[in-house]
Amino acid sequence: MPRYFTQDHEWIDVDGSDATVGITDYAQSQLGDITFVELPAAGSAVTKGDSASVVDSVKAASDVYAPVSGTVSEANAALEDEPELVNTAAESDGWLWRMTLSDAAELEGLMDEAAYKTYVEGL
Repeated sequence: MPRYFTQDHEWIDVDGSDATVGITDYAQSQLGDITFVELPAAGSAVTKGDSASVVDSVKAASDVYAPVSGTVSEANAALEDEPELVNTAAESDGWLWRMTLSDAAELEGLMDEAAYKTYVEGL
């Protein structure tokens, strides 16, 4: 299952037309302790580049942008009671939402893991 990254520090795992979205470990480390996560509702449409979620931390509230367009199929309900999962497992159990892609071509231009690592090292 390929994983892609955005310059805004979101990751997306793609399996056919289905995908899982979250923020990167780098992003959670910059935010500090996560206190609340506002998630999109199942069935809602998200558009590439638009804010789809908000992560609140002790430092700031930060928008999470949709890396591609599609329809949300599931939000990570575990984050309602344990928003700190984003801190402890940002790139696994701390995923934010799952979605069905509306245009797989939007994945073009996203970074692979090596490119993202190089990008972060340059920040």
